[in-house]
Amino acid sequence: MARQHESHIPARSSLARSTLISMGVRIAVIIALTTFFSYLHIFYTLREEALAQLKRNVTERSQREQALFVLAEDNHAAMKGALAERIRTLSQEDVDTRFASLFVLRPDGTIRNRPERFDGTRMPGVFVPPGVTADADFRRRLVAAYEVTAEYAPAFHVRFSNTGVILTEGAIAGYWPEGANYFMDLDASFSLKDFEYYALGLPANNPRRASAWTSIYEDPPSQTWMVTLATPLDVDGRHVATITHDLLLNDLMARTINNHMPGAYNILFRDDGQLIAHPEMKMRSGEGVYDILKNTGTPEDAAAYVGTPGQRAHLHAIFEGVKKHSPDQPVLEFPEYDELLAVDRLKGPGWLMVTVLSEQVVSAGAFQAARYVLGFGVASLLLELAIMYWVLKQQISRPLLGFTRATARLEAGDFDVQLETSRGDELGQLANAFQRMAEEIHRREEALRQANEGLEQRVEDRTRELQDVHRQLVETARQVGRAEIATNVLHNVGNVLNSVLTSTLLARERLAALKLESLQKLSELLESHRSDLSAFLTQDERGKNTLPFLIRLGKHMEDERRELQTLLGDISRHTEHIGSIVKLQQRYARTPQQMFEPVQLGELVEDALRINQAALGRHSVQVERHLADVPPVETEKHKVLMILVNLISNAKYAMDPVPPGQRLLTVSLASSTPGRILIEVRDNGVGIAPEMLTRIFQYGFTTRSEGHGFGLHSSALAAQELGGSLRANSPGPGQGATFTLELPLVPEQRSERASA
Repeated sequence: MARQHESHIPARSSLARSTLISMGVRIAVIIALTTFFSYLHIFYTLREEALAQLKRNVTERSQREQALFVLAEDNHAAMKGALAERIRTLSQEDVDTRFASLFVLRPDGTIRNRPERFDGTRMPGVFVPPGVTADADFRRRLVAAYEVTAEYAPAFHVRFSNTGVILTEGAIAGYWPEGANYFMDLDASFSLKDFEYYALGLPANNPRRASAWTSIYEDPPSQTWMVTLATPLDVDGRHVATITHDLLLNDLMARTINNHMPGAYNILFRDDGQLIAHPEMKMRSGEGVYDILKNTGTPEDAAAYVGTPGQRAHLHAIFEGVKKHSPDQPVLEFPEYDELLAVDRLKGPGWLMVTVLSEQVVSAGAFQAARYVLGFGVASLLLELAIMYWVLKQQISRPLLGFTRATARLEAGDFDVQLETSRGDELGQLANAFQRMAEEIHRREEALRQANEGLEQRVEDRTRELQDVHRQLVETARQVGRAEIATNVLHNVGNVLNSVLTSTLLARERLAALKLESLQKLSELLESHRSDLSAFLTQDERGKNTLPFLIRLGKHMEDERRELQTLLGDISRHTEHIGSIVKLQQRYARTPQQMFEPVQLGELVEDALRINQAALGRHSVQVERHLADVPPVETEKHKVLMILVNLISNAKYAMDPVPPGQRLLTVSLASSTPGRILIEVRDNGVGIAPEMLTRIFQYGFTTRSEGHGFGLHSSALAAQELGGSLRANSPGPGQGATFTLELPLVPEQRSERASA
């Protein structure tokens, strides 16, 4: 039998599995939090490293790239001093012979090198446009420019493609070995005054008289981007020449685009918005220079001929952000595009070197590291759970399963329990205690069985005594119930009898008001004129009024008949209601069965108002109705009517202290929550104090000297029997009161039977 019971032990969840799940969830949460915080730590660490690398990278690049610009300015400084000294020296000499040996006037009006002595790869070329007056001062300055250029330019050619000296008249002495015959082949109409580097040497355009860099421009024949350094020379306060260097930018632009940090790119532009280098917006030959300020990426930018609109808008935003940043802040955040910008300025031209790094590059590294942390954590978790599962199963789950089986055997009445008691741990101690408990239970069960045999007789004797006492209590309860029922019957019948008496008095008053004596007088008058009745009715003044009088009298008596029928109908209905109340109370006193039927609550409310109509009229109470169209309620009609009559009667008495013209009774009918109907009876009478709201439904409690305290008590009990409730609410004394009767559409007992 014990084995059979063991086979029916209900399946329980494994302790090892539930423990592992609980611990696994906690460890997983710890791993997730560790991964999250590791990600944050790695992210911010990598971010700081990226910021430092950005700063270091842009600084090192700018130092490398600006070296050539700084060298060009240093070359000009040396050449400027030498040219000024040479001009001052030659101002004391006659250079006509030297001028004539070097240069010759051509038929086109230009002055150029003598062809027989000219080698453009080793000496400067000279071009003087037509119309220039070659006076002594001009000749000295041209010879000085030629000699200084011949002295310095070959050494500068190692790093700079050409070097030249432009005189204020538009003449030039320039060294350009790659274009050896350039100056010899120039068209006579060529004018240097149209170029930016010439304008930069003029005092009006360069008041500081410092070296200045032109905008970048393209040499169309070679499709080479270049920039020119122009350094003005003033001698004794007079502008006499401008020294120039042309720097080729193709290598610089290529390095800017191609040499960058992993995941980053470089941009180079001028303060005025002129773009120099960008990896995705490469300027095409023959299309001029891209202006960042004029091309913002909008469709209206007809001049935006490089890159997509998005790229142009992005570049414009970077330019604006860089222009606003402080020089003390080499690295700035660009959250609009989730980027980091490192900025440095090249000495010399002052161009801005910008390195752009996406934050996603930083977060990707952190995410990758966090994935490794998470992967190792999950692997460790699985290994730990596997080890813990084996240990829990061997050390805990199996011994506990033995305890479970032993408990089932005890439950089946088998006290022969054998457990492993040799273990020295807590489970071993528990096994010893369990076996001792089984032995003690066995001993006590045997003692209890013996005690039971004597107890059964005593219980039987005591049961007979209790049955006798119960019968006495039931009889007493019946007597008390009959007294309470009789009291309720008298109270409710009294209310209805008042309405019957009122209707009877009104009927008597109506009968007394009938004008039967006028009819008798009319009969006597007609009898006296029986012989000449036709002439009397048509000619006599009294006879002429007879028929109209009869018509009015007939209408009057018809109206009185209808009123009397109404009053007699009320008396009949009140009498029927008295009978119903008595039958209801008799049925309630006789049996607890309930008589439920579909009831239209609107009609029942009107009946309750009609029952109290006479009393309400005597008390000058105005009635307001707010009766919604609600579905029929399955309930006991007469119980509901008794409750409503009681509530209306109480409201009438509650308004006695209110002046007659101001007494207002409001009756409302509406649906509340689904399946529930509310009937509210509200008055503007004496109100109820808060401490009284919990006592007014107690049996025998009343606030009227002539009251007996049964009405509200019995109404509350009746509402409960109908499956509803009766509640009272009042703002306070003198502010009226509201009684709310809540009823279910279907009684709870019937609803339960229907669902079953």
